[in-house]
Amino acid sequence: MNKEERKIIGLSSLGGMLELYDFAIYGTFSIYFAHQFFPSTNPYTVILQTYMVFLLGFILRPIGGLLFSHIGDEFGRKKVLILTIFIMGISSLGIALLPTYQQIGLWAPVLLLLCRLLQGLALGGEYGGAATYVAEHATKDQKGYWTSWIQTTATVGLFISLMVILVTKTLLSKEAFDDWGWRVPFWISIFMVIISYLIRKNMEESPIFAKAKAS
Repeated sequence: MNKEERKIIGLSSLGGMLELYDFAIYGTFSIYFAHQFFPSTNPYTVILQTYMVFLLGFILRPIGGLLFSHIGDEFGRKKVLILTIFIMGISSLGIALLPTYQQIGLWAPVLLLLCRLLQGLALGGEYGGAATYVAEHATKDQKGYWTSWIQTTATVGLFISLMVILVTKTLLSKEAFDDWGWRVPFWISIFMVIISYLIRKNMEESPIFAKAKAS
């Protein structure tokens, strides 16, 4: 695999890495912020409500795949990869800055749900768009091998999330972490999204799509 091929796979895999990072952060930190966004005083109830939001984000992934596959066919694979990474960034920013239930009442869980639904849509389109983009660059005898890297490199996001969690909990006191420290990994994900966007905006369009569009 030459330098250009590694570049194509690397750029396409960024979204999958961010996906696993974000889902790992949300799942791990739910126990810390669940009580801040839901009205119930029962700790088990708020955890269930928080994971229900988590579940709904997963449910929207296939819908996102259908939506963004149509957008990709109409406007290009590159536009889909940029749009989905942008939506993920907006959603992460929303969670990082979201006021608590004590501050805005029922709008807190509603806005949290909205952020997760947008992420679910974006992530559904991200994986399909990345797989299509890579497959349309690959040679006929290496399409499976090239696209397999998208799923393989996604696990890097999990390791990054574990490192961020460990560092954050080590540097902050328990009180600070419970109060606002759990937001730090979401802020970090925003910077990761910005870097991914700046890199992706210089990507070349898929040669197969460009040829089809020209004809």
